[in-house]
Amino acid sequence: MMMLKKPGVAVAVVSAVLLCYCVLINFDSTVQFAYIIFGISPFLVLWMAYCILRYDKFEGRELAEDEEWRYADKNKDEL
Repeated sequence: MMMLKKPGVAVAVVSAVLLCYCVLINFDSTVQFAYIIFGISPFLVLWMAYCILRYDKFEGRELAEDEEWRYADKNKDEL
């Protein structure tokens, strides 16, 4: 179950499934399977987004009280 909490695994799985969909949609013999992948793809993308938002770690610095909207890579005077 720990594997389901890793955002990198979620991104890799969803990317691989959607890549398989792109390949399978071009072959006539596997179109039915491609339609199944197409049907479950919204749930996979939602799962991936949930994993990223819930379990990924933010590595930037927190903004100060007077810095409500700011880019982390720019100095305040350069904006």
